[in-house]
Amino acid sequence: MIKVLSVFGTRPEAIKMAPVVKELSKFPGEIVSQVAVTAQHREMLDQVLDLFHIVPDYDLNLMRHGQTLYDITAGALLGLKDILTQEKPDLVLVHGDTTTTFVAALAAYYQQIKVGHVEAGLRTGNKYAPFPEEMNRRMAGSLADYHFAPTETSKKNLLRENVPEESIIVTGNTVIDALLETVGKEYCLTGLGLDQVNWKKKILLVTCHRRENWGAPMARVFQAIRKIKEMRPDTEVIFPVHKNPLVRDLARDILCGTGGIHLIEPLDYQPFSNLMAKSYLVLTDSGGMQEEVPSLGKPVLVLRDTTERPEALEAGTVKLVGTDGEKIIKETVQLIDNPHAYHEMANAVNPYGDGKASGRIVRAILKFFRGNSC
Repeated sequence: MIKVLSVFGTRPEAIKMAPVVKELSKFPGEIVSQVAVTAQHREMLDQVLDLFHIVPDYDLNLMRHGQTLYDITAGALLGLKDILTQEKPDLVLVHGDTTTTFVAALAAYYQQIKVGHVEAGLRTGNKYAPFPEEMNRRMAGSLADYHFAPTETSKKNLLRENVPEESIIVTGNTVIDALLETVGKEYCLTGLGLDQVNWKKKILLVTCHRRENWGAPMARVFQAIRKIKEMRPDTEVIFPVHKNPLVRDLARDILCGTGGIHLIEPLDYQPFSNLMAKSYLVLTDSGGMQEEVPSLGKPVLVLRDTTERPEALEAGTVKLVGTDGEKIIKETVQLIDNPHAYHEMANAVNPYGDGKASGRIVRAILKFFRGNSC
């Protein structure tokens, strides 16, 4: 039996690891699957655990008001030490680029436990953008034994860093697995702070919360969004606002009082996925949404200057607009006014997979440990 401990701590990790955890459970005669969560995000993590019916075997419950990266790092490292000492898993699975990801890989390394890195090989080349995610994924990658890369581009990044090719498996991205399981044509979005939305208009979905955008860059984004709504009254803007006061206060100062702009509370994953599906286009500084939204046939304007997902740029499913107000307005208005430009992006082929990544990951684990090709 192969004992696999999946470790995650945030909502995005949970969404992307849930299909993997579900797939691991399909091999009870060969795999013992356990889950440990750090809960560096609490409420948002719990929403996903409930949706996918995952009950963690261990919960460090680290979330504290005003927590810093130092707090999360130290708390997770010490908490995971005890879990790993007790359980002695054969493999620790981590995902992506959070502080939990790096720390779990480090904790496993300290006990000479093998590490599998799901969504491996994403790179911007700038250690401060995104911060701290770029270094989290690089350091986790340095510690990992098995690298589950979502795309060929990610694999090439790893090969340039001298990662052995035999330890890299291109799987597609597990977020597509989760998304396709969650979105439904008949899903109802009543309530949720959306009762005043005019669904007959073009829905612009906005998310913006990244550290590197805090302050003046975020203010430019919000001012551009307000201007777009004023210029194009046939649109409605829906903005689920992050709970961070630095984001929330600025959004209220700039966007409150503009008709047709709806500032709502963050949504659970299922209603949010279905909101993405009902939107006309998305403006976001999220990483994962650059993968998810194109699967739904919607253009994405990325409110960042760099992206670790160049495949989406090359495929034409996303476009970088940064935080320059004039560029945000220009590109958004073009997609509203120009059907050809819109359909060119909306119909581009999503490079992030077919919804079967989790199966590939689990088959690879069995092959690595047993020589079993399944």
